[in-house]
Parts: sequence; C-alpha cells; structure tokens
Amino acid sequence: MYRSHTCGELRIEHVSQPVKLAGWVQTVRKFGSITFVDLRDRYGITQLLFPEALNPQLQSQPLGREFVLQVSGTVTERSSKNNNIPTGEIEISVSDFQVLNSSKTPPFTIQDDTDGGDELRMKYRYLDLRRNLIKQNLTLRYRVNRSVRNFLDSRGFMDIETPYLIKSTPEGARDFVVPSRMNDNQFYALPQSPQTFKQLLMVSGYDRYYQIVKCFRDEDLRADRQPEFTQIDCEMSFVDQEDILKNFEEMTKHVFQEIKGITFNEPFPRMTWEDAMKYYGNDKPDIRFEMKLVDLGETARGNGFKVFDEAELVVGINAGGCSEYTRKQLDELTDWVKRPQIGMTGLIYIRYNADGTLKSSVDKFFNEQALQLFADQCKAKPGDLILILAGKEERTRKAMSELRLEMGERLGFRDKDVYKPLWVIDFPLFEYAEEDNRWVARHHPFTAPKPEHIHLMDDLSQYAKIKANAYDIVLNGTEIGGGSIRIFQRDLQEKMFAALGMTKEEANHKFGFLLGAFEYGAPPHGGIAFGFDRFCSLLGGSETIRDFIAFPKNNSGRDVMLDAPSEIDQVQLDELKLSLLK
Repeated sequence: MYRSHTCGELRIEHVSQPVKLAGWVQTVRKFGSITFVDLRDRYGITQLLFPEALNPQLQSQPLGREFVLQVSGTVTERSSKNNNIPTGEIEISVSDFQVLNSSKTPPFTIQDDTDGGDELRMKYRYLDLRRNLIKQNLTLRYRVNRSVRNFLDSRGFMDIETPYLIKSTPEGARDFVVPSRMNDNQFYALPQSPQTFKQLLMVSGYDRYYQIVKCFRDEDLRADRQPEFTQIDCEMSFVDQEDILKNFEEMTKHVFQEIKGITFNEPFPRMTWEDAMKYYGNDKPDIRFEMKLVDLGETARGNGFKVFDEAELVVGINAGGCSEYTRKQLDELTDWVKRPQIGMTGLIYIRYNADGTLKSSVDKFFNEQALQLFADQCKAKPGDLILILAGKEERTRKAMSELRLEMGERLGFRDKDVYKPLWVIDFPLFEYAEEDNRWVARHHPFTAPKPEHIHLMDDLSQYAKIKANAYDIVLNGTEIGGGSIRIFQRDLQEKMFAALGMTKEEANHKFGFLLGAFEYGAPPHGGIAFGFDRFCSLLGGSETIRDFIAFPKNNSGRDVMLDAPSEIDQVQLDELKLSLLK
C-alpha cells in the first residue's frame, strides 16, 4: 500500500494516527536540523516534518521539487497553523520515506501564479495539469458533466453513441477528412455535430437522446474555439419549441444550483432576434447591464453634418454617469473604434454635464437645443455621456455592439460572478450570402420554418421574411447553446435543400439516407446542443475554454506537446495511395 490517506484528507481528529502518504514535492524548507516538505496530490497539500534523525538520509538522497515521494509517519498538531488550507492544523512527523521517482527541474514553476507562458505550459501540459488552478477547472468540468448526466437521466434521456467516421457533407465550417485505406481514393469526415444521426434516432423511436460528444470543425480559432470540442447534444420527439425551452432551461438551472449554488426562481427572459439586433447590435446580448443601442437617424440627419447625413445608420448609447471622461479618455476611445477590427472612422460624443449643460464634439453643427433631442432619445440625465457612431448599417451596428461591451467592461458592469441567461428566439431561417449570390441557412439546413411561414418557402421573394423555429440560449453575452425544431417531412426538406441551391441529385447524394428515413414515419422532433467547454469556462469565470480542456490545441490548431499535426511517413502515404504536392 503506497498510501493510507490522500494529501487533502487528514484533519485535527486524525492526530496520533500512523499514516502513509504519497505525492509530489511542492516545496522543501530547511530550518536548522529539521526539514519541512509540502507534499501535494490531486486532493490537496500536507506538510511533512522530517526530524533531525532523518538528516543523514536526506543528505544522501536530497529532495527536489516534483520528486515523487512516499512517507510513513504520525499525524501531529501543527504549532504554527495554516488556516488557508484544509490540512493546515496538522502535519506528519515522518519516520521513514522513499523517493519513488526523482524529477528534473520543471521548465516553469508549478503553482497558480506560474512563470510559464501559454506556449510553454501547452508544451509541458502534463506539468501544467498539476497546477491547482487547472485542477480546479477540470474538477468543475467533471462536476458539470455529472450534473448534466444526472438531470437528463432523471428525465428519461438515453445516452447513445454515434459514429466519428462519417460522410463529408460540407456546410458552413470545413470538415476534417480521413482517407480510407480499404477504399481507394475515398474519405471519411469527422462529424461537425451528430445532427443527422440524432434525427435518425428520432425516426428509430428513441424519443429522448443525449450525448456529451466530441465534434470537429476546421475553422479559424480564437479563445473560445478549438478544432475539436465537446457538445451536450440532445434531441426529443413529439415536442414543440416550448417543450425544448422548458426542459433545457430546467437543466441549466439545475447545473447552476449544483455547481454554483445559484437559484434562478424566475423564468429566463426571452428576446426576439430582431430586438437583440436592434437594442444590442448582436444576437447574443449581454444583459448584465442596460446601455441599449438607440437609432438616432431622424434627429441626426438634415443638420448639415455630412457624417450623419450620408450615413445608413446613426446609432448611440448612453454610457451612464461618466460625463467627466477627460478629453484624453475620449480620444483613446476614438482610437479604439478606429482599430481595423472595429473599422470606424471616428466617434462622436455628447456630454450631459452635471450643471445641465450639453457639450459635444459636433457643436459646430448642433446647438444645445438639438443636442437635447439626442439626450432625450437616449434617456440621458445630467452626468451622463452619450457615444455615437455613424456609417454603413451592418458595420456600424456591429461596431456599436463592440463599443457597448467595451464600455461595460471599463465601467465594471460585466461582473463574471453575475449570471444573466436568456433565450433568443425567432431567428431568420435564411441569410443572403453576397459573395455566393445565394441564400444560405442561418442555422443548418434541417431547421424547420415557423409553421405559419411554411407557405412562404414556395416564393423566393419571401425568403427574407421566413422565421426559423430556432432558439439560442445566451449567458453573459456568450451563446452557450442553440437548436431548433427540425424538418421531418421529405417534401419540406427537399424544398429547403432546393432553396439552398442544391439540385435533387446533389441532395440525394449528400442526404439521401435522411430523406429516405423521412418516408418511414418520422415523428416531429427537435433538439439543442450546448457548447460544453464554453459553458464550463463561464461557470469557472474565464473567457477561454483552453484551461477547461485537459489537452487543448493552441490558436494555430497545433498540439505543441505532441507536435501535431505532423508529417506521416511514405509507407503510410503509399498504403493510402496519396501523394503530396510540393
């Protein structure tokens, strides 16, 4: 037996007990003839006291950081207690020890405030995983996983695995493809989601399905994306939108209660896609703070100010009580909106001074009476600051959405410990892709239109009016899940494929198996998929998902620990009948 207890288990009531511990050396501290060692494992840290009698052994076999150590000894009460750790009232008086394995000096300090940068920590991820911060993240991930499974099991959902080697049907993001050795010049694809499989399971009669499943998308990466990621994937039969929202709102509340001790007594608010775009500038609004977008076009135009008169959109926000922003701060904000990723040419401000006077960066064109109209539209009061952007509609709305979030961050309104979930509903079914000169599905081609809009599918000129039977769940400005009621009749699915520019032959080649299944009594069905990694990172108070994944890729999609992707040898290429372009 290597250990009788873990390093996080012993308490004052264990004093005088003989114990065995095993773990990693966190620190070594010598005080004259005695030595103190902090021993760490997954469960915590216990202080070890090596008495003078063990000095000869310590001199012949010195201990270093990250050595794997086994000790035998007796639990004693510490004379100098550490109230910052659960084991801080006791220590182990060591009678015997054995170094199970020594360690090289780690490339970075294995502690919360580590000196290792991201790339270094990713290269030595097996060391990074020893840090308490990462351990807490993975523990939270496990607890969320268990909480979700317990909830879904209690509601009659069945965990059913679906294949990873499937047919490539590229829609949206690129597929990762896998060559087949046994089928010359043919390829599998890794699934971007189990979408068609879960629909087939509904046809098969498994009316409540779920998986916590890996998905794969070959797309540009950022902090909240990985080429392989995990979804909580769910589907239900004989349901409408209200059934889905009710079930998965309850699941979300259940997770918050178990993981964070937070109870949501009220239903999650719901917002239409149109209102989200109008008032927040995006379809995943952060409702922890107000600062809604206000269309100022009617007030702004016709005053001889060219920037406003020629703009497709003039939009403002009331940034609240910060009229005392200095000119330097306002110039810095102007530079911020001019950055390439925001893309604006400038920023207009109106100060509503504490004395009731109004001052703006466009006083040459607008007198105080005209500025008062802007203030009234923005519901401003003395002490407030109004920020205005003008230009092309899509770019300006997006830029103001980003500026709103930036001001919320600067003013402390985006508290990571405050959680504000909501549902966004009534999305457009289609969006027009200018570069391709065609309509594309806003979600995916299996999303059903609202029942009252099905008849519009026959008229191309009406596509912009068709609403999808789709919904997203948003948390603090981040989409954590999305889904829809699905198409379940062959003729409507064929209409959808045709609307997206697919010929009958192409639709049958890509999705003939699904169309055929719809002819054998497919039930009405719908579902949702949560971004599991993203949900965990938000519950953990982080904006990046990488520290909630045991072995993540970097921002270039590389595993720097394994050095993957990598070349394969010529024998493998020959077996696959592949040649590489030079």
